[in-house]
Amino acid sequence: MKTIITSTGDSTLAEFDLRFGRAGWFCVYDAETKETNFIENSFKNSNGGAGTKSSEMAAELGATQVISGHFGPKAKDLLERLNIQMVTMNDEQLKVEDIISKLEKN
Repeated sequence: MKTIITSTGDSTLAEFDLRFGRAGWFCVYDAETKETNFIENSFKNSNGGAGTKSSEMAAELGATQVISGHFGPKAKDLLERLNIQMVTMNDEQLKVEDIISKLEKN
């Protein structure tokens, strides 16, 4: 199972980004291999449609789950249609490694 965690940077030491469509980076965490891969969000500065385009990108990356702080209405609708689970966390003090640690404990 692949999970996308929104991130402010390209390392597990980076802080969690509360924005989905405008997050700086997506950490793709593979629960089976325990590997992480960071993809820069090329839609973060889009004039419009960042959430929708980011949702499409999540599907292309094979994600079954996305962890972020806020999902816009269009992103929510599309992620639901794509059968990608949305997990909302509101603690911007978390680092990506903290979230991965929580995932591994479950």
